[in-house]
Amino acid sequence: MKKFLMLVFAAVLAVSAVCFAEAPKAAEGTQTVQTQTAAAYKTLTPQQAKQRMEQNDKIVVLDVRTQEEFAAGHIPGAVLLPVDLIEAKSEEVAKVLPDKDAEILVYCRSGKRAHRASQALADMGYTNIEHIGGIMDWPYEIVK
Repeated sequence: MKKFLMLVFAAVLAVSAVCFAEAPKAAEGTQTVQTQTAAAYKTLTPQQAKQRMEQNDKIVVLDVRTQEEFAAGHIPGAVLLPVDLIEAKSEEVAKVLPDKDAEILVYCRSGKRAHRASQALADMGYTNIEHIGGIMDWPYEIVK
């Protein structure tokens, strides 16, 4: 009976170790979001995004808000592609974002539409998507 209890204890311990094992972490300060479709995108802080923009002049800053919101103020150099067009897989997506391997920083007002757009782009085969939240949290220059 003692051997049986030791065996059960060992099995419970092994299962617990597997269940509570920590997943591999992304780079410091980033978070990778992955869905069941295996398409993923990263999340960056505004500070990390600003640093990337300063280091890479080919980076695409994508505003997924409406035309009216974009006109009211946007991140310098941003291009507009509303989330509704992205989710509808509009032909406009390929025109605005022809390179599926380009580094693309996605933002909206608060971050919710940017999450939706980031996932839709990842599902469409874009490989270097980085969600940077909302313009409400952007502490840097905004142009009108």
